[in-house]
Amino acid sequence: MTRAAGKAAALQKPRVILALLLLLALTSVMLLDGYLRAEVGGDERVRSNASSSKVPDSVIDGGPILSFRNGQAQTTSVPEKTIALTFDDGPNPTWTPQILKILEENDVPGTFFLVGSMVSRYPGIVNDVVDQGNEVGIHTFTHVDLSYQSDARIKREMAQTQLALAGAAGITTTLFRAPYSSETDAIDNYSWPVYKKLGAEGYTSVFVDTDSDDWKRPGVSKIIKWATPSKNKGASVLFHDAGGERSQTVKALGTYIKKMKAKGYTFTTISGAIQQADSDESADGQAAGQAPGGRQGGQGLGQAAGGGNGLQAAHRTATGTTLYEGKALVAAVAVAEWTVPGLAVGLAVVGFAVMGRFGMMLILARRHYRKRNTRRFSWGPAITRPVSVIVPAYNEKECIANTLKSLAQSTHPIEIIVVDDGSTDGTKEIAEALGMPNVRVIRQENAGKPAALNNGVRNASYDIVVMMDGDTVFEADTVRQLVQPFADPGVGAVAGNAKVGNRNTIIGAWQHIEYVMGFNLDRRMYDLLRCMPTIPGAIGAFRREAVLAVGGMSEDTLAEDTDITIAMHREGWRVVYQEHAKAWTEAPGSLKQLWSQRYRWSYGTMQALWKHRKSLTDKGPSGRFGRVGMPLVVIFQIVTPVFAPLIDVFTVYSMIFIDFKASLLAWLAVLGIQLVCAAYAFRLDREKYRYLLMMPLQQLAYRQMMYLVLIHSCITALTGGRLRWQKLKRTGEVGTPAGTS
Repeated sequence: MTRAAGKAAALQKPRVILALLLLLALTSVMLLDGYLRAEVGGDERVRSNASSSKVPDSVIDGGPILSFRNGQAQTTSVPEKTIALTFDDGPNPTWTPQILKILEENDVPGTFFLVGSMVSRYPGIVNDVVDQGNEVGIHTFTHVDLSYQSDARIKREMAQTQLALAGAAGITTTLFRAPYSSETDAIDNYSWPVYKKLGAEGYTSVFVDTDSDDWKRPGVSKIIKWATPSKNKGASVLFHDAGGERSQTVKALGTYIKKMKAKGYTFTTISGAIQQADSDESADGQAAGQAPGGRQGGQGLGQAAGGGNGLQAAHRTATGTTLYEGKALVAAVAVAEWTVPGLAVGLAVVGFAVMGRFGMMLILARRHYRKRNTRRFSWGPAITRPVSVIVPAYNEKECIANTLKSLAQSTHPIEIIVVDDGSTDGTKEIAEALGMPNVRVIRQENAGKPAALNNGVRNASYDIVVMMDGDTVFEADTVRQLVQPFADPGVGAVAGNAKVGNRNTIIGAWQHIEYVMGFNLDRRMYDLLRCMPTIPGAIGAFRREAVLAVGGMSEDTLAEDTDITIAMHREGWRVVYQEHAKAWTEAPGSLKQLWSQRYRWSYGTMQALWKHRKSLTDKGPSGRFGRVGMPLVVIFQIVTPVFAPLIDVFTVYSMIFIDFKASLLAWLAVLGIQLVCAAYAFRLDREKYRYLLMMPLQQLAYRQMMYLVLIHSCITALTGGRLRWQKLKRTGEVGTPAGTS
């Protein structure tokens, strides 16, 4: 069996990796989306005015177009009565198309300095910009001030934007405008090295002569006034097609173009302005007897390299790796654009459902407690006749003595049937050596827990059978309390209250919180709704006739307790919860053991639900589980926990990219609600509140592990994997309880 278990565990490793990769992929998508939205329109310039002593006077006093031809800084001015319309911060799905329409109607080109993250989000608009004959330049990827950034960050900002342009329109560009830049006289000692570095790489940096200040939304007339050059001068004029509400810009632009045309101005792109300036200088040089082409060569943009026309000379056709990486980037962003909003909506629904469930649990748990803990409540005539207690045992040498000694103290008459399932560690001999007169030990070949339980049921002498695990101990009054509900002839099974005995470790304390909440809130709710999904293997009681009627404990699933509980519902039996019947069990002491146990539980529950899927269409009282219980279990034990890790990831995403304070407060609010629910559960069960101090850490560590276990189980189920029973290592540290504390 050890070899088989090891082989089964080995087969699960690819599924664990697949589960982690799936979560990693979704996390990556969210991080990509957050990166795209992080700084555009929301950041600030990181520095104040600084000196410009290192910047040449020829640059500070020069034109708005700065290039480094042959390593020397040169500036170019826009020719007289010429305007190079430039637009920053786009593209934007609302404003950019409106601006393109105005430019097309007036037969005017523009130069759009695009933010890479926006390019990757709206590639179709970028393609329209280029197809219409406009020119594009880089405005960084995240609209960050490059002055204080590292060389690696600067390189990344430029490269990512080039990839976005390649993926969107199949081009790259040599034009650049720094965020927060203005006229050349604003270049300082911090930004100058950036322009020199980019110039050495072939970029031409573009500044402005005339700023419309449209981002201030001063009104249409002022935008037109501020964008108008003085004294027939040529100008690089700044507008914005994104970064805020731009309706005033749209209204002003058409009027502005008509006004400037009426004054005799012509419109061009930045490359067109460079070409015109070069032509004018060449003509002046020829008139002075100089050789033509004095400004050609080097990294000049006057040449339409890459097949562009005169107005788009800065464009280069993207090829090879750049093109394919760009398309991959755009495709990844498209996935993020659809995935993240969809996840946000889905997680909002999940969040509301979980909060609704908490509210429902609190209300129904209180109602259940008040109903069951009144003097008027009674199941019927007291059950005093003997019952059979079945203890399946496989290699339980550490625990079996404590288990049987606890049963020996029972205040209710019992017979004890120990079914030794082929143990190899002397479990049978230990049980027999105790010499207890009411104990029978039955030996069978190793066949699994369901077979051992069925063997015990067949050999039981009484009509009520209590089932427990071989590592569990009962209080003296447990059996008496557990069997009292059978006074109601409609009750076919009773779930007891399982408690974590080894709770004085971190892992044990986490499981203790989980058990108390699960038994005192979940099971109370399910009891009132008459759709209890599981009789716990550690403590449950059954009518023997009901067990035999449904075919006994099934070996079809790994959750035989859930399987038989649902089967009994479908046969019309009532399943109830008895809070006062307490059993103390040894919870897994290591994360590896815990993973193994919960993985089996989760997978077995899915098997049982799938096996009984036809309960959804069952009619009459026996169909109540299918109508109520099945949806609740599927939604709150499978679906919502599967999405729960994404809630945490989304919380981190919101803290980083949206609003840290609001996101943190929302997370703390949810934690507070869970803490209230846990505290109420502890109150109902008279548990000590000190263990709740572990709850914040439980939410950060233990809960994540449980989610990964469930995701692992889902993937195993979807890929058709099968599991074997896996024996957990026990220490026997849970002894006979002295009380309920």
